[in-house]
Amino acid sequence: MHIQTSKNSRTVYHGRLFILTLSLMVIGLLKAVAHPMPNSVVLLDIKPQMVTAELQLPLNELELAFGHDVNRNSDKLVERLGTQLKAYILQHVHPVGSDGRNWAVSLQDMLVQPVQQSESGPYKELTVHLVLIPTDGNSTRNFTLNYDVIIHQVVSHFALVSVRQDWDNGLSQNHPYQVGVVRMDVPTNKILPLQVNIQQGSLWTGFTAMLGLGMQHIKEGTDHLLFLLTLLLPATLLVTRKQWGQFGGVGYSLVRIFKIVTAFTAGHSVTLLIGATGLFSFPGRPIEILIALSILISAIHAYKPIFPGKEMYIAAGFGLVHGMAFAETLVNLNLDAGRMALSILGFNLGIELMQLFIIAIIIPWLIILSYNNLYKGLRVGGAITAGTASVGWMVERITDKPNIVGSAVMAAAGYAQWLVLILAIAAVFSFFAPRRQNALG
Repeated sequence: MHIQTSKNSRTVYHGRLFILTLSLMVIGLLKAVAHPMPNSVVLLDIKPQMVTAELQLPLNELELAFGHDVNRNSDKLVERLGTQLKAYILQHVHPVGSDGRNWAVSLQDMLVQPVQQSESGPYKELTVHLVLIPTDGNSTRNFTLNYDVIIHQVVSHFALVSVRQDWDNGLSQNHPYQVGVVRMDVPTNKILPLQVNIQQGSLWTGFTAMLGLGMQHIKEGTDHLLFLLTLLLPATLLVTRKQWGQFGGVGYSLVRIFKIVTAFTAGHSVTLLIGATGLFSFPGRPIEILIALSILISAIHAYKPIFPGKEMYIAAGFGLVHGMAFAETLVNLNLDAGRMALSILGFNLGIELMQLFIIAIIIPWLIILSYNNLYKGLRVGGAITAGTASVGWMVERITDKPNIVGSAVMAAAGYAQWLVLILAIAAVFSFFAPRRQNALG
């Protein structure tokens, strides 16, 4: 009886152990399904004479296919295994033209970068930049991409292929679209090539896209607009005893506004042209700090005149700084001379159109309000708000850490249309109210 009980106990124990082991296996499998390993990404930039490609290869998957320890001391990976990696990648990327001839492929650079956001958690990837050059007579819009980096060894891996930039079709780097997926075809156990067929674009489509990009850039460029509008805030007023005084009249106001806006346009157009064509490169962070400083100076001037009558020169000088920031949008397009010229023209024209539109819906209300004492409160409040925002941005850009001031300003910018409506209502109210000339200060 005792022996039988022991056998039953062992049987129950082994059964429970089996169930526990099976449960752990199922849980592990579910976790693997819920957190798949990251895939590769291939981003294509379509140009008239070439296609540039950016490969984003997760290191864990690359190690399985490449056969070397790429995760060990990954920051020095390119130094350690750069030659072998280059040979490996070039061996597994083969674009073929519509006539069946192979394109030339060259590797420009490689860089290991961390990726923070992923379903499988943070990981590192190798970013590779390639240049694909077709043979004579072949279009960069119609080719076959034979690609099996990683996939040739890791059959569960796949690569998402997208077009990131296509100037002739108005596609900028911010809105890539997927053209296909490269993966192992399980039934045939083969990696099928990807047929890339992109519709023909036009110079007009590219130009209008850059026009829209310029409009969007200035629409979202809160700091650029804040500088200009703050500088225009006292443009309707005369200066008396070193204080902002009475309304100078409609003609006086329009002439001053025209000079300031034109000077700002001329300034940023010059550096936009220089920067976009690659004649000179500008450091990003110092420019952003200078832009915030330009707002602070214009805010001080709006509060109390520190350079009366010289606003045009200030607008032109700081316009040069703002143009350096505008150029960053175009500098990485790597277009031919004709398309770059159209890009600069379209982008700059878009900036001016949006800038003029915003001025047109704000300045009339400022002119109306300038007749009344209400304008002093608006001018002082606007100057203090702009100055506070500029200090917040300067701290944010120097420390590279967001702060509550910068976040609040960006949040308020989302309600800009309501602020204009309030301004318009106040102007209409002041127009019908008893008019009193602006007092000093």
